[in-house]
Amino acid sequence: MWILMAVFSSFFAGITAILAKCGIRRTDSDVATAVRTGVVLAFSWLMAAISGSIPSAVQISSRSLLFLCLSGLATGASWLCYFRALSIGNVNQVVPVDKSSTVLTILLAIIFLQERSNLPARLAGAALLGFGIYLMIEKKSAAAEKKGRKWFIYAALSAVFAALTSILAKIGISGVESNLGTAIRTCVVFLMAWLVVLIKRKQAQVRQIDRRELGFILLSGITTGASWLCYYYAIQNGAVSAVVAIDKLSILVSLFFSAVVFSEKLSRRALCGLALMVAGTLLMVFLT
Repeated sequence: MWILMAVFSSFFAGITAILAKCGIRRTDSDVATAVRTGVVLAFSWLMAAISGSIPSAVQISSRSLLFLCLSGLATGASWLCYFRALSIGNVNQVVPVDKSSTVLTILLAIIFLQERSNLPARLAGAALLGFGIYLMIEKKSAAAEKKGRKWFIYAALSAVFAALTSILAKIGISGVESNLGTAIRTCVVFLMAWLVVLIKRKQAQVRQIDRRELGFILLSGITTGASWLCYYYAIQNGAVSAVVAIDKLSILVSLFFSAVVFSEKLSRRALCGLALMVAGTLLMVFLT
């Protein structure tokens, strides 16, 4: 069941990147992130209410609450960096860099979560993922050269924070119903996102968001919420290293729609990298 939920998480995450890109063509990325976080917050608490897990919130240990909050902070930082990168770079450039968090997460899971069963397969899968990501990161375009590598810095920071998110969430969600855990950590992300908007004095821009882009931002919030609910159920019941590897296959969805919607094409080098990433993921899932 956790494998199926990881697949659903991957699908929704892939669609999210495309919807978000459509919503931040003219809208400031910080403002868009704050608005969509409100949608995710409402969605996650609705699911927690439907599952009947809200009353158990009073029974959450202080340790679990601490790590859920820390994972929320890491998620907020990852989001802010990710959507800033999307606003200035191409989807097929930003997404592969962001997905490099997979390799770091696998290594952290081996070290801190003791996920060492069939270790050679895990390391081989991580190596394939890493090399595949490297081939895709190397893809350049004239537009990227003109804009510089600023998008790369934001995408790399997004990857680091995303890796920390998975490890912190795995620790924090232990003994906590997954829907409730997602709702609690989303509160932290929501506060962090709006704090950034207020500090930068961008709150006035909320009323100026184009209606069409607002629609895409709201839809991206819904797909993000769906992805999170599936993802945290999966990591609660499965191995983090395998779940993260499956989840990162969202790159297939993102790249497919980036080609259809934005006409962003991949080079042969990048396609080889994508094939290695898929092979590494399958190795992680079936041999660990």
